[in-house]
Amino acid sequence: MDIVKEANEFEQSKMSNMSTSDRVAASRKVKKLILGINEIYKENKDPDLMDLMKRLTAKKKKIEVRLKGRQ
Repeated sequence: MDIVKEANEFEQSKMSNMSTSDRVAASRKVKKLILGINEIYKENKDPDLMDLMKRLTAKKKKIEVRLKGRQ
């Protein structure tokens, strides 16, 4: 469950004043976290893990909008 702790820390971190390279690194990190949590979720179907993945996905979308711009 170390990945869950890492995901919680990432969720609490501030995303202001980030450079473009920092945003790219953060996007890749959150993708890795989401995929790792998904593997755990497949085994035990814990609804708390699903909620965590949803919150991380929302944060990832915000980062990617800032990187790519709005359409």
